[in-house]
Amino acid sequence: MLFKDIKGQEKAIAFLRSAIGQDRVAHAYIFHGLDGIGKKATALAFAKTLNCLEAGPEACMEACGECLSCRKIERGSHPDVITIQPDGAFIRIKEIRGLQEQMMFRPAEGRKRVFIILEAERMNSAAANALLKTLEEPTGSNILVLVTARPHQLPLTVLSRCQRIKFQPLRSELMINILQECFSVDAQMSSTLAAISGGSLGKALEMKDNDFAARREELIDKLALISTPLDFFPVLAGMGNDRDLILEGLETMKTYFRDILVFSETGDDRQVFNRDRIEVIGKAAGRMSKQELLNSMKVINAAVRALEQNANRQLLLEMMMFRLFRTGLKATAARA
Repeated sequence: MLFKDIKGQEKAIAFLRSAIGQDRVAHAYIFHGLDGIGKKATALAFAKTLNCLEAGPEACMEACGECLSCRKIERGSHPDVITIQPDGAFIRIKEIRGLQEQMMFRPAEGRKRVFIILEAERMNSAAANALLKTLEEPTGSNILVLVTARPHQLPLTVLSRCQRIKFQPLRSELMINILQECFSVDAQMSSTLAAISGGSLGKALEMKDNDFAARREELIDKLALISTPLDFFPVLAGMGNDRDLILEGLETMKTYFRDILVFSETGDDRQVFNRDRIEVIGKAAGRMSKQELLNSMKVINAAVRALEQNANRQLLLEMMMFRLFRTGLKATAARA
């Protein structure tokens, strides 16, 4: 993949192209933004452009994609483009020490040696401290690209020594077009995936391939029937204990309340994300006040933040559901 193939990140790519064209490439970057929006692909396209044998970075600030260097980077076999990622839960100091050893020598083949550190926030403290020494003593032929969805979890000392490039969530219209044209997803599901994924194409594709549609329908049906605290437990059981599936379920819940609010306020089903469940959403509309719906979404957002900080999953979900009940969740259930 080349710069021109990456969708929705025009500002970040223009910045990198400008740096290459002006020969002002920094020694270290942080690419930050949601997972699944093109950060890794951009890092690899950056490495290709810096090392392309045909076009050359000064010529057009775009790699050719066909030369030996570009093809090696695409295959992951270029000796001067090294990807580092967590070993288990962490990136450990041995990985950073290996990086430092390679930096002592000139690039083997390319103009620049590029290290791409994925999920950089998962460096343990020893690894982060070792990396800091490298950032304080940069070398011209080596470039570091730290890729992260959680820059706030990186040490401030690391953040302050890297040039930060923000990657934006993909626009809903762009997501829908990509899903329909490139992955043959139907219009309704494309719209739903674009909404629930929050602008992450990677997340949308993952949900498309793992029975997301069936889980979404089941969860919405259960939410619509809640009228007592005991009704929570089938919802909790259905969300399981897998972190990613729980986050997916929380996003579905958030869009459910959002849709009820939008339909209550506008009566326009074209603005509803879960349009195929408009009958359920229409019945719930009007049974919760605007403030109750907004409070419910705040409760879910707080649960997402806690989950990202490794809170106890079962306890977190139980507390969230009882808070939702207090905010008025029971009011969405149809009355006999």
